[in-house]
Amino acid sequence: MSLSPDVPASTRLKLSAAWASTMFCYLYCDYFELYVPGKLSDMLQGDMAPLGPVTQGVLLGTGILMLIPSLLVFLSVALPRVAVRWLNVSFGEIYSGIMALLFVMAGWWFYKLFAAVEMLLTVYITWTAWRWSESR
Repeated sequence: MSLSPDVPASTRLKLSAAWASTMFCYLYCDYFELYVPGKLSDMLQGDMAPLGPVTQGVLLGTGILMLIPSLLVFLSVALPRVAVRWLNVSFGEIYSGIMALLFVMAGWWFYKLFAAVEMLLTVYITWTAWRWSESR
């Protein structure tokens, strides 16, 4: 029995998989953050540091912040190439900047680790989308 040769993954699939990996990192980091002493009590008191008190606006903004990469998992394979390319370049840069800021602000090592990995993933997304030509 012979193994089939590796089939190169399309750019769309690479972008989609990178956004999915980024989302898993977001989820696991947020889960681990629940173990930081005082985090749950702050949440129960309605404090969403560093954003301050929980309001509908804060939760809506946070929801949008997480909705965009969630949708990019799907949109990277569903939209036309030009739209996919520019969405990934734009949001890859934005989320890389956010992760760089969080890396600097984070006090806990696990948070810095996740921010660094998330930043590497979103830089990869930006770079891959930027270099994407019609022939790939």
